[in-house]
Amino acid sequence: MILTLNVDGETPLYQQLRDRIVEAIAEGRLRTGDSLPTTRQLAADLGINMHTVNKAYDLLRQEGLVRLGRRTGAVVIRDADGGPPAAGVTEDWEARTRTLLAEAAAKGLSQEQIRQRVQAILERFPAASPDRPITESRS
Repeated sequence: MILTLNVDGETPLYQQLRDRIVEAIAEGRLRTGDSLPTTRQLAADLGINMHTVNKAYDLLRQEGLVRLGRRTGAVVIRDADGGPPAAGVTEDWEARTRTLLAEAAAKGLSQEQIRQRVQAILERFPAASPDRPITESRS
């Protein structure tokens, strides 16, 4: 797994790491049952603090994407084909998306530019392909 972090960026490293792993899951590069590197190994590979990796892995655990175990380490438990989203996922996602779209608009991107960029990003995710629409489960 190849991950790239921007150590000089505004986004905290743990958040960048979490985001890159979520992207790898959505793109199908990480699947259910795949093991992630140990916190020590990933920290050493990326040249970051082990606690930063721990924080990213814990966020992924809280979000139901990985299981953390003493013997097994971090293991992906939900990939892009994992079925309908858990309760509350859609609302949380919409709130974060609203903020990102507002940021794009505030920085001068037109609605069409935003649509084109979002479509290009969506096409990278197998679960969101046009022949397999994203469905929403309401409880």
